[in-house]
Amino acid sequence: MNPHHALLPIVISSMVIVACQSPTANPGKSNDSPSDTSAFRFSVQPAPEWSRLFVRNNGWLGGDGIFTLTKNGSEKTGASADDTTMLWFSDTILGEIIGDSLHEGMKMINNSIAIINKGEPSNSMKFIWDKSKDGSPAAIFLPKTPATDKGDYLWLGDGFVNHQMNNDVNIFGYRIKNEKTTGAFGFREKGNLLITIPANSKPPFKNYKQADIPFYLNKNLDSTGSFGAGVLVNTKEAGAAHGDGYVYIYGLRKTNKEVMVARTRPEDIIKFDKWTFWDGKKWNSDPMQIAAIADHASNELSVSELEDGRYIMVFQVDAIGTGIGVRLGSSPAGPFGQIIKVYDVASELEKDKDIFSYNAKAHPVLSKPGELLISYNVNSFDFANDIKTLPHLYHPRFIRLKYDLR
Repeated sequence: MNPHHALLPIVISSMVIVACQSPTANPGKSNDSPSDTSAFRFSVQPAPEWSRLFVRNNGWLGGDGIFTLTKNGSEKTGASADDTTMLWFSDTILGEIIGDSLHEGMKMINNSIAIINKGEPSNSMKFIWDKSKDGSPAAIFLPKTPATDKGDYLWLGDGFVNHQMNNDVNIFGYRIKNEKTTGAFGFREKGNLLITIPANSKPPFKNYKQADIPFYLNKNLDSTGSFGAGVLVNTKEAGAAHGDGYVYIYGLRKTNKEVMVARTRPEDIIKFDKWTFWDGKKWNSDPMQIAAIADHASNELSVSELEDGRYIMVFQVDAIGTGIGVRLGSSPAGPFGQIIKVYDVASELEKDKDIFSYNAKAHPVLSKPGELLISYNVNSFDFANDIKTLPHLYHPRFIRLKYDLR
């Protein structure tokens, strides 16, 4: 299996991290206007009730990635409280843990989903995956586009309910292939695609469609990048207070993890010639002119609207590291301010020198007013051995960031 998606069981401490403005902010004020990208009062605590929800001994034992959406497509804070919420994961392990040991026969699939009702951490959450012809577990989503090669599989990016397209669900995907290597990450991203799940489809979604995203097809994605790291649905139908009718799609590129952004009308999501790309000054129809709006981010992140008109980007600092950071922006395309480090998971990684964390992001629909529920993943460079001694290796962890915008 790829160690890129392996996690470690931890006991989350009760430590609270509290911070106010950055040194450049005006003491006593948090945010004078939407253009202020520095001032931010907050506190952070672990959210153990959410972390415990994913500690399981049978069937679904864990998965990373984790994105969320509500059935009705509302992106507003707390929207899941009155709705059904779908969560989706990339690499997923299935099996059984007996005592403190992982039973033989563990199975890895490349993606799965879960359904939760009323937005509360409840054991009624249902995990779902597909089955192959012989009845063995299988990933729900498989790459089947014209660009797909034998041996390719799918990891999943962010997604949304497309109100302008009959409430279909659109999810971004990354076409991945394993490669022989002496390093820890024996895989390569080969392409970027868009999945469309027809409205009211039942999992495991046998009727989904998919299309290659053409912008960087057959190019080196390490330098050109790909899309789906995060999605902001900035429409009134999704509950945006300052909606402009666009969907903003964030991507990552290069080794310093530059964030880039494209946008399109929801009804044009599959009309790729309708997309435009922020070039640093304006929206440009040429994807090769796209500019970075931030850096030192992670391959999965979130951008969310705050109540005061600003936008908050949540990410793992430098992709793989102990810091969870945020940047504040004056629009969905920025400019975004400096990194504000809100949490450090270093104390939770001390069990093994090979353990690291990655891909923090916020889940507004699972959050309460005045806060953001944030998930992050934990991995090991030596997964095959660490999972033997840490059988609850593979589930997301959560923190709660509370903020004061007064």
